[in-house]
Amino acid sequence: MPCERKPMRYGHSEGHTEVCFDDTGRFIVTCGNDGDVRIWESLDDDDPKFITVGEKAYSLALKNGKLVTASSNNTVQIHTFPDGDPDGILTRFTTNATHVAFNSIGSRVAAGSSDFMVKVVEVSDSSQQKTLRGHEAPVLSVTFDPKDDFLASASCDGSVVVWNIEEQTQVISWPLLQKSNDVTNAKSLCRLAWQPGMGKFLAVPVETKVHLYERGSWDHVSTLSDDLLAQPINVVSWSPCERFLAAGCVGGLLTVWDVNSKLCVERQKHEKGFTVCSLAWHPSGSNIAYTDTEGCLGLLDGLGTSTVATKNPAKDYDDLFDDDDDRLMDEGLSDTKSPAKKAVGWDDDDDDFLVPATGRVKNRGAFLDDENSLDTGSLKLGQDNDAGSSVAPAAAPAVPLRPVYEGPVPTPPQKAFQPGSTPAHLTHRFMMWNSVGIVRGYNDEQDNAIDVEFHDTAVHHAMHLTNSLGHTVADLSQEAVLLACPSTEELASKLQCLHFSSWDTNKEWMVDLPKGEDRELFSLPGPVVCMAGHGEQLLVVYHRATGFDGEQALGVQLLQFSRKRRQLISGEPLPLSQKSYLSWLGFTAEGTPCYVDSDGVVRMLNRSLGNTWTPVCNTRETCKSKSDHYWVVGVHENPQQLRCIPCKGSRYPPTLPRPAVAILPFKLPLCQTTTEKGQMEEQFWRSVLFHDHYSFLSSSGYEIDEDAQNQSQKEQQELLMKMFALSCKLEREFRCVELAEMMTQNVVTLAIRYASRSRRMALAQRLSEIALEKSNQMQEEEQEEQEEEPEYSRRYSRRQNQQEEQEDEEERGEELMEEEDRQEMEPEEATETKKRVNPFAKEAGSPIKPSPTPTSSSQPRVTNILDNMTSSKKSAQLSSSGGKPSKSPILKPLAPKPKTKTQSTLLQMAATKTANKKVQENTEPAANLQKRPDTPPPGPPAENSENKRPKTGFQLWLEENRKSILADNPDLEETDVIKEAMGRFRTLSAEERLSWTERAKGQSGDAADLKKRKRAEGGEGLENENEKAEADESSAKKKKSLDTSSKLSLFAFNRN
Repeated sequence: MPCERKPMRYGHSEGHTEVCFDDTGRFIVTCGNDGDVRIWESLDDDDPKFITVGEKAYSLALKNGKLVTASSNNTVQIHTFPDGDPDGILTRFTTNATHVAFNSIGSRVAAGSSDFMVKVVEVSDSSQQKTLRGHEAPVLSVTFDPKDDFLASASCDGSVVVWNIEEQTQVISWPLLQKSNDVTNAKSLCRLAWQPGMGKFLAVPVETKVHLYERGSWDHVSTLSDDLLAQPINVVSWSPCERFLAAGCVGGLLTVWDVNSKLCVERQKHEKGFTVCSLAWHPSGSNIAYTDTEGCLGLLDGLGTSTVATKNPAKDYDDLFDDDDDRLMDEGLSDTKSPAKKAVGWDDDDDDFLVPATGRVKNRGAFLDDENSLDTGSLKLGQDNDAGSSVAPAAAPAVPLRPVYEGPVPTPPQKAFQPGSTPAHLTHRFMMWNSVGIVRGYNDEQDNAIDVEFHDTAVHHAMHLTNSLGHTVADLSQEAVLLACPSTEELASKLQCLHFSSWDTNKEWMVDLPKGEDRELFSLPGPVVCMAGHGEQLLVVYHRATGFDGEQALGVQLLQFSRKRRQLISGEPLPLSQKSYLSWLGFTAEGTPCYVDSDGVVRMLNRSLGNTWTPVCNTRETCKSKSDHYWVVGVHENPQQLRCIPCKGSRYPPTLPRPAVAILPFKLPLCQTTTEKGQMEEQFWRSVLFHDHYSFLSSSGYEIDEDAQNQSQKEQQELLMKMFALSCKLEREFRCVELAEMMTQNVVTLAIRYASRSRRMALAQRLSEIALEKSNQMQEEEQEEQEEEPEYSRRYSRRQNQQEEQEDEEERGEELMEEEDRQEMEPEEATETKKRVNPFAKEAGSPIKPSPTPTSSSQPRVTNILDNMTSSKKSAQLSSSGGKPSKSPILKPLAPKPKTKTQSTLLQMAATKTANKKVQENTEPAANLQKRPDTPPPGPPAENSENKRPKTGFQLWLEENRKSILADNPDLEETDVIKEAMGRFRTLSAEERLSWTERAKGQSGDAADLKKRKRAEGGEGLENENEKAEADESSAKKKKSLDTSSKLSLFAFNRN
């Protein structure tokens, strides 16, 4: 099959160039780096027509008078041919398209792009598009199945994928190619080619060979190779007769195989050895046009495949080569300048030997050795489209077809990865980006190094490390940098640690890892996908089974390596979005596990709901384009922040310039989030979920921020009260009751008052029943705690906290009701209300004049009127510290451990008692700082006792038996006295303890009467009537406040 190689000619400027023929074969069409499409009538055409499509043209395709081009402005354009009139833009990408192809009838165009996507567009209606997602690197090439069912694509991620076009799913994926990070860095363009006609075979160039895969079964049925091919094959193309396959190589070698015999029937060498980047057969099959990376155009003429296909089949193989060709084939190249060259197929001599592509003489009997040899009948059948495309002889005996499986197709399992790192095949990559810092890796011709940078330079200065061992995995913490490299044939896998926080001189160590694993802790049911750690927790995700129809079947285990080692989650399925895969796994800064899938959905562990996973954010909702993604680097629960890097047109950020970190808000996917009700519901449940970590940390023995925890609880109760008020406005009383069931007892009391003001007496009645249930429940819980764990200190500390909570909640509730009154009251009602006793207006000044407490005790907050109403309570409490105005009697424990709590609360008790005695002894000096001289001396202790809780039985017993305890043990400290007293009190019988409790209640009732009498006496000593009126209103308000708190205290602390 000798042919003539025409001299190369200039076509375009230097760079990637592509070529094709029109449908008739009259024109050669090329595009190149200069942005022009040139239409040549022949190779000698010195004045070709040209169409400018952009700054650069990367690919072109021509069918049915339509010319499609991929240009540098990230578009796929269409022009009429040969006129060159623009016919619009078929589709756009976020980066440049790399390859375009028509289907067999010209109704569809497929385009692959550097943004990892493949699009299939209808030519008649460009709005009809299908997007195929799944590649993890730029797309190298695309090709249609002639029957228009499938599409094949190759990518820089090393895979060749066959897609089902209608379902937009992957049918099969083969990891065949060497990975790269861009088309320009790829070893081969890997231009795939599907056999025309019936489309029985898909040709895939792999290194120096061509693999043939059978359509339908997708089995690798054959490999075409040549001993003279030393460099990768760039592009392959089928002849129109479906029998021959041409290939162009990186080194400039052009090869043609007969697919039936798998023999190389033609070799040609590029005259300058430049890389061949495009091939196209003439529709007649008589010649091949090709282009190189220097912009030149060439032609192989006189192939004569049509003549070969139609001449006497019996002489087909014998006449492919003449004697001269035998000599030239032995040399490896056919010399086109040889005077002895003869046309293909016109040699009448019947050679006795067949010369295959290897150059070794092979006897014809090797082919015609049995009944399946190529005879006339079989070759006539072989000219048919079906049989002519077969690799085996067409006359092979019929074999019964095996049944075809049409059920769900297994999904290729996703490969293992490290969260926070970009793919390892990139030359410049992030080896780790976390909340501590960034580890960058560089592996190019100039440098192979690792840079470590810390977000906070106070942790450590930046480091530059030479990567001599070829580390591919890194991690970073506040104490060390960890690096690891894979094993080679000579060396074992190594783990290197740079322990920069070490106080000794040994700040670096290295260990060789044995083959397989480093330390056998436990076995997993499947291959590991990724792992993450935080403190004492380890989160592992692995393949628990084979997924089907694009789904990944992943399992998750969560282990806690504390003193009590336990498995919190044992192999539960990991929920993912439909047909997505895991893209990030880690912990929040507070230690809650979370992960992100490829659809951008962020899920977080909900410990309070049986360790289930709750979606808290969808990053795709904030992406402007389908090809944009967010690369997550950190999650925070307080404040609620998702820290990530926007990636335009890719899934991973570039190392340079340094990417900026964006902060996305969280949002639970609830209904009706556009309404006020829906927004408050979403905010409430998000607050519950994001503050659940406090209870976990507390139970694990960690110190927690109690102020932040209390603030979160207040925020949740405020939201419930606002939703309650909104439901009252909308007359949804049933919903009001549902909301009240989630409130604390103190907030339910405020809800009752709000319902009463809103004249909803039936609702108020139901709410009072709920309040009674809650108080009974609290009483039962305290009784159980008293029986099971009778530590007075815990109960006393909790009462102090509940008292503060009640006061703050009453402030907020009064503020909310005041705001409602301002918004909803009619003018007449407002006037009428002013005539009645208005505690809001008068009480604003009350803490200043009649307050018997020293001003130095505490400065009351003045954020709103209701704060001033309750500030007298707080200042009275604070004044009991006996001359220490800046310190509160409540000592918060630093760590939530029972012993620490017990000791601190016992100290509180002792300090409170001592302070109370001092206040009673020094009544007059304390009162004279701010009180008028005619005010009776018993005022301050009465006021102070007003805000104290009623004594318990233990307190009463301790007061009466303190002297006897001190007499027995005169050297005891105050805390030891209380411990000794608690031990003795426990030895009493249940009846005796109950009698002390009853006596304490009786005294609290007498004390309340005493307070009323003293308040009445104190009011008579005022000088003028105005001050007397103010004092009366103030004491009336205090009495009202006392009544509410007294009722609640009876509910909460009744021991019966």
